[in-house]
This record gives sequence, structure tokens and C-alpha cells, in this order.
Amino acid sequence: KLMNLLQLMKFTTKKKNPPIMLLLHILLSVLSPLVYSSEDVSSRGSSIVGGHDIDIRDVPYQVSLQTKNHSHICGGSIISPSWILTAAHCTEHENITVYGVRVGSANYSSGGEFIPIKKILPHPKYNATSFDYDFSLLQLAKGIVLKSTSQIVALPLQKQVVLANTPCIVSGWGKTRDTDSEPSEILQATSVLVYKQKDCNEIYGGVTDRMICTGTHGQRGACRADSGGPLVASRQLIGVVSWGGSSCGNPEYPDVYARVSAVRGWIYHVTNI
Repeated sequence: KLMNLLQLMKFTTKKKNPPIMLLLHILLSVLSPLVYSSEDVSSRGSSIVGGHDIDIRDVPYQVSLQTKNHSHICGGSIISPSWILTAAHCTEHENITVYGVRVGSANYSSGGEFIPIKKILPHPKYNATSFDYDFSLLQLAKGIVLKSTSQIVALPLQKQVVLANTPCIVSGWGKTRDTDSEPSEILQATSVLVYKQKDCNEIYGGVTDRMICTGTHGQRGACRADSGGPLVASRQLIGVVSWGGSSCGNPEYPDVYARVSAVRGWIYHVTNI
């Protein structure tokens, strides 16, 4: 196992592209062959690398978890007008009195609406060492007004199967290159494909049934400050950006997400959703 190489990535940008560009990006990823390799294994990190600027209407469920002075920390997803799903590692040390979420804007520092957080509920089985059960529910102090720029994303069924090579969209304000010192100001998105679970575990070790991996044929994927953000396939939230190795967008090493279908019962128990 390479758990000693793994590290937590705080996956903690002004033009607007039409939705057709996003669809073309998905199509290209499906038609292009994946290149997977198990040689020279090393840990790597995760950000939106190889993505492009998008309009919030393309991913209206995306939110930014941030401080009241508009400093972006992590991503999150709208699962009801009162609840946000994000990663537990994003909320480990956060004080709800100074944090909130920005909804309805592709710019994390302005636009849309900033809503304070009422309660933070991490999964009770969250493990900060292995990142297992890396989920946190955020109850908002006021409900989100649903409109074209802020919409609920559908959730999968409990233990719903996601097949390898399923095309997905990952979005966020994370770094677009390893060398960047700040997150992207404008929301980014890119297309990825679900990676075979067995192959992902062979690379990293410690990949549990509460995790799902993605890869690409090129330098694309999640990066620092994308954590907690959505991985969506067929309009369903199948993953929450969680962890990876130390180099963003390296096609030899998959990104790892918290698998939403594994905790569907817990989400219902807490939120009645």
C-alpha cells in the first residue's frame, strides 16, 4: 500500500462558455481512449486542471464554501434548499460563525448570494487519516431561492452501481496548475471517466467501497481547493472531491472521490432527503 504517500488535498477564474462547449468536452472524452499506467507510482494531488470557464447555469448545483471575507475554501453541492453536501475534511476545523456558502455565481468572490451556515454535520465514521467516509452535511441558516443559477442536484440510490468509463463532469474553483498560488476566480469544469475500482486500489491502496475514482487520457481533473465539490454523471451527484496524489492532472494517477451512493441512507436519516 502507498498510504504513506497519500496526502489530503484541500481541493480547499471572466468569460462564459455556452453549454454546448461542455457537451463537446464530454463527447471528446468518451471517444478518446484512456491511457492507464501502473509504472512509477507516486502520490498526487487533485484541482480543476485542463478545464475551462463555465457559466453557473451549466452546473447550478455548485457552491463555494468560504469565509465571510470571500476567501474560497472548498466546493459543495446543493441537495435541497436547506442542505449542502461537501467533504468532511473541508469542515474539520471550521468555525460556523465565520463561514458560509456562495450560491448562484460562477465567481466565488461576488455575485449570487452568500448564506451563513447553521450547522455542520460530518459523517460519524469519517477517518481523517484514510479519508474514508469523507462527507459533511451543511445546514444553511436560510433556504436557497431556487432559480436558473441555483438548482438541486439529484442523488443516486443507496449502493447504486456506477460502471467504469462512465463519463462525468467535475467542477470547482481549484487551482488550474500545480504552480498556482491561488484558486481560480471563475468556476471551471472538465470531463473525466470513472476508473476501475480495482486498478485504482492497486495504485494507491486503501481505496474503500466508500470511494470512487476517475481518470482521463490527458492532464485533466480536480486540484487543490476543489475538495468537497461535485462529480456528476447523468445529472446525478455520484461523488464528492476528496483526495489524490501530489501532482494535479497526472493521467497515470486517478482522482479519488467520496462515493455518494454509499451513504445515501445517512443523508436521508439526517436531512429527510
